[in-house]
Amino acid sequence: MPQSPSDVVPDTSPFGLLGLRDQRLIAALQCDGRLSAERAAEVLGENPRTVHRRWRALTGDGTVKVVAVPVRPDSVGAQFLRIKVLKGKLDALTAALAARPDIPFIDLSASGDEITAVSLTEPGSRDHLVFRQLPATPAVASVSAATVLHVFAEASDWRHDVLTPEERAALTPPLGESEPQGSSSAPDPVDRDILDALQDDARTPAAAIAARTGHPASTVRRRLARLVSDGRLSTQVVVDPKRLGLLIDANVMMQVPPDHLDTVGRTLARHPAVHGAFATTGTANLHAAVWVPDLAALYRLITHDLAGLGISGVETALVGHAVKRPGR
Repeated sequence: MPQSPSDVVPDTSPFGLLGLRDQRLIAALQCDGRLSAERAAEVLGENPRTVHRRWRALTGDGTVKVVAVPVRPDSVGAQFLRIKVLKGKLDALTAALAARPDIPFIDLSASGDEITAVSLTEPGSRDHLVFRQLPATPAVASVSAATVLHVFAEASDWRHDVLTPEERAALTPPLGESEPQGSSSAPDPVDRDILDALQDDARTPAAAIAARTGHPASTVRRRLARLVSDGRLSTQVVVDPKRLGLLIDANVMMQVPPDHLDTVGRTLARHPAVHGAFATTGTANLHAAVWVPDLAALYRLITHDLAGLGISGVETALVGHAVKRPGR
């Protein structure tokens, strides 16, 4: 890691690698999507004007987007789909899946013949997409589905590993005690209006939300503070990981004995490379989505970091293109 937060990496890579200062400012937003520039500057040792300027530049050109992540009700489950596609049919099927609101994630394999997607569905239901639509599609060679049983970590939990633990703790707002984090209690109409106004830009000022919704600014500020404290306003920083030096996107599917599953899942959720960890049905009962700098780092993760955890089998699939992710 460079010695100073102000070091800037020259933009010589095809992905436009961001300098360390910008990466740290992005990581600060991951801790709190509505973080003030003054607080970020205080914790990170920067000038508030510099923080304002860099955030404005990063969000203005689309490099960074901060979106609100709605709390998913307990009645909505998820499935991992692996769809083998016939040659020449990939683009059409991908476009059709991307247009569906019940499919928030779509990846194309590096091999170019498989779509990996997440489908939102009612737990225990005979899903129409999996059992009827996809098998009847001429472009589909095969389809498999694994139901998510438990979420250890998801994309909004991931933190770019460029802050110290002390900095991260100082920038993360404390949760209140009125409700547990991720409570699925339904928001009232005022809360829904506020959350809807934050869908595309979670940093929208309270005054702008008030003007858009018609609610008093004082009410909006009070409700925002409560939503954050209750864990019902979760934000996610959308940024191309390649701009952060993380060039390899991969899905790691593991076979884990039942008595090790919870421990391994929690261990992976804390790993800095993991931006999603889920216990699922199927032979591969633990799925992890990872971002790493290169193939050597992926090899070390598999052979070193996963070693000794009781994992009995591993399948790794490289992502060639992330087609659909929240905020994109």
